[in-house]
Amino acid sequence: MTIRTRKFFGAIALIVLAAIWALTAMAVAQVPWLERSGLLQAIFYVAAGMGWVLPAMPIVSWMSRPDV
Repeated sequence: MTIRTRKFFGAIALIVLAAIWALTAMAVAQVPWLERSGLLQAIFYVAAGMGWVLPAMPIVSWMSRPDV
């Protein structure tokens, strides 16, 4: 697979990952015990905001592999 094709499919995968991650984070943010605590909200939003990077890293490294 050429690097151009990998980048195309990788970009689609990253968009899907970001959309699913955001929808899941919005759903979890609505639980009552999280709404009542400002500290828990801050921790959750930092974790949810940066948490998508870990699953995205393998996709990005796969996209940037040189052609063989």
